Amino acid sequence: MAKILILGLGNPILSDDGIGIEIAHRIEDKLKDHTSCFAWEPDEDIDVIEASIGGLAILDLIVGYEKLIVIDAIKTKKGNPGTLYKVKVADFSSTIHISSPHDVNFATAIEIGKRCGVSIPEQIDIYAIEIKDNTTFSEQCTLEVRKAVPKTVNTIIRQSLNSISTSKLQNRRFRLKN
Repeated sequence: MAKILILGLGNPILSDDGIGIEIAHRIEDKLKDHTSCFAWEPDEDIDVIEASIGGLAILDLIVGYEKLIVIDAIKTKKGNPGTLYKVKVADFSSTIHISSPHDVNFATAIEIGKRCGVSIPEQIDIYAIEIKDNTTFSEQCTLEVRKAVPKTVNTIIRQSLNSISTSKLQNRRFRLKN
């Protein structure tokens, strides 16, 4: 099993809501591009997965990894579309609840997994991209969000994958899992 999971979340047919999946694919492309300073050779150290799920089902995807990089959309009241936020699971601790097994957010799923002895990644980086539209049926993001994609990809790679030394990168590989 790979050591790092890049998990792109969202719904790719609801305009900006698919940005997490888009960013995960762009990171994968950048890592495969041998002309990129971020490139590395195929191995089994990084998995890139896209998912349109939430709640406890997330646990099935993340079990056994050492590091998890989650990329998803967020819509706040005053945010500017395309803004990238880096948050921690602890930032959502006030939202942990279990009123119904069908209504479990990410933080609650992680907490339940830990309490049940599930092998949760030791390090979890969560990136949220501010979106404008998550209600229009479209496979395209809005212009504001699309413009932010290149910078967002580079930022996530630098912040979350930079801890792997350059010499190690040359011997690492990744695979896309659906």
